[in-house]
Amino acid sequence: MSGPDLSVVICVYTEDRWEDILAAVDSVRAQSRPALEILLVVDHNTPLLERLSHQYPECADGHGVRVLANAGPRGLSSGRNTGIAAAHGEVIAFLDDDAVAERDWLGRLAAAYTDPRVLAVGGRTLPIWASGRRPAWFPEEFDWVVGCTYKGLPPGRVRVRNVLGGNASFRRAAFEAAGGFATGIGRDGDRRPLGGEETELCIRLTHLRPDAVLLIDDRAVIHHRVPAARERFRYFRTRAYAEGLSKALVARRVGAAKGLESERRYTTRVLPAGVARGLRDAVLARPGGAGRAGAIVAGVLMAATGYLIGTARARRGAASYSVTEIGNRPTAAATSPDGSPGRPGGRREVSGG
Repeated sequence: MSGPDLSVVICVYTEDRWEDILAAVDSVRAQSRPALEILLVVDHNTPLLERLSHQYPECADGHGVRVLANAGPRGLSSGRNTGIAAAHGEVIAFLDDDAVAERDWLGRLAAAYTDPRVLAVGGRTLPIWASGRRPAWFPEEFDWVVGCTYKGLPPGRVRVRNVLGGNASFRRAAFEAAGGFATGIGRDGDRRPLGGEETELCIRLTHLRPDAVLLIDDRAVIHHRVPAARERFRYFRTRAYAEGLSKALVARRVGAAKGLESERRYTTRVLPAGVARGLRDAVLARPGGAGRAGAIVAGVLMAATGYLIGTARARRGAASYSVTEIGNRPTAAATSPDGSPGRPGGRREVSGG
């Protein structure tokens, strides 16, 4: 089959998602374009590691499903970096452990790599609500809160600043040029901050490779489970605040011009249109209209609060993250925040100051 070989990395951390994990693997195994391999990276959970190792005995040829322990510190970024280092494919795709991919997912991703300048391709993530339907108050513009594609992204196969990590792929060359996912910024169970690692990597990559092309193809579809706890306003509010914390740390490192480039359009165009639709629906007595408008305003306020607090912490040097080398190649970003040479070795600390 023409096009690059794709390895698929699924990071897992809890036995509570056992059935979801099996469903995620089955969806990759059922792809119209077969994966070269599936790597299950277990985040510091020995019982889960042993259970998955029995479920998926490693194939003699190294292909099929491979179960690995996270070789770095606890957290999603280190798990992904472990998968990247172990993968054999030219392209490494990432799927959340509580998501299932449509049959043509890998085929759509692979097809976008015909241009050698393309270093990353993402897809569209649709929510599977635990309650069976979207909460009436929950605005589509904030679907990123539950790890899904949000209203306002352009349709089709389009160039973007960054892909969304739960449904994304990168050429190996991207990691060789820029290093892996930053640790200390992304998800670690339910701790904050809860995101931003994909954005930071993509901005770092395009800074080091100005010719790089990053795409999203909305035909590369996965379906992501949203548990009942995440359908509540309390989670919505907390997640928006945490996003502000993460964005502050990224913006402090790469500059607000790049760190908030996409967010400016989102907050000045997409969200005001969403508020207007919600208010219109409220006037027309349609369910949830006022709630959606209010949630958008609350989400902006919480994210802005997180950003301001995160910026203050970063200026004091109280927040930092580090970038891991992949494949024993030095990261091109091996400098400290003031531009001086960074420390040699496999990890580079990046502070907010």
